[in-house]
Amino acid sequence: MSEERILITGVSSGLGHGLAKCYLAMGADVYGCSRRSPDDLLEQGLNFCALDLSQQAESEPKFRAWIEDVESFDVVILNAGVLGKIKDMQDCSMAELKTTMEVNVWSNKWILDACLGGSRTIQQVIGISSGASLSGSRGWNGYSLSKAALNMLIKLYAGECPSTHFTSFAPGLVDTAMQDYMTSLPEDPRYAPIEILKAAKGTDAMPSGYECAQKLIHAFPRLLENESGGYADIRKL
Repeated sequence: MSEERILITGVSSGLGHGLAKCYLAMGADVYGCSRRSPDDLLEQGLNFCALDLSQQAESEPKFRAWIEDVESFDVVILNAGVLGKIKDMQDCSMAELKTTMEVNVWSNKWILDACLGGSRTIQQVIGISSGASLSGSRGWNGYSLSKAALNMLIKLYAGECPSTHFTSFAPGLVDTAMQDYMTSLPEDPRYAPIEILKAAKGTDAMPSGYECAQKLIHAFPRLLENESGGYADIRKL
C-alpha cells in the first residue's frame, strides 16, 4: 500500500480521473480538484475540492484554505486544461485566448505559489503538457500557446525551487472529451492532425484516461532521473 500524498487538478474526467483512481487503488492519500464532483472517486476516499480554475479571485483563497494543513506532497500533477475551438489564430477572439491561458497557465502559477509557500515540501511537480506545445500545428491556436507557456513556467519554477523536481510531461494520445470534440469535426485539409486523431480513436493508440494513467504512474518516478525543468514525452521514454 502506498503512503504517498498526491495532488491532482482536473479529476472529474479523463486523465485526471484515471490518475486519481489509480493512486487511490494504490492506497495513496489523494487530493483532487475540478469543477464537477467525481462521485465515484469520493466513495473511494478522494479528498475533493470544487474549484473553477478560470476564476482565480474565488478559487485561489479556497484552494489555499483546502491545503493549509498539508505539510507535504509527494507529487503535484497539474493536469487540468481546456482545448478551445480548432480554428485559425486570426479567427480567435482575445476573450477565448485569455480563458485558455487562464486555465492552462495562470491557474498553475497560483496553484504552485500556494503549494510551495511556507514550510510545505513537494518532491515532484508534473505539468501535463502536449506535443502541441512544440508542433505549432495550424488550428491549435491558444492550446499550443498555453502549453508552450506551461513548459516555460515549469522551467522557471525549477530554477527557483531546487528542492523540488519539475517536469513538463506529454502523455501522448488519450481518449478524453477533447478527443470527442476533435474527432467529431468535419474533414478540413487545413487541420491535418485531426484525421490522424480520427484514425487513432477506438484503437490502442488512443487509450482511455484510466489506461493511460496506469502507464504514467509508473513513468513518473523515472522522470526524477532527468534534469529538473525539462520536457518529456511518454512516447520517448
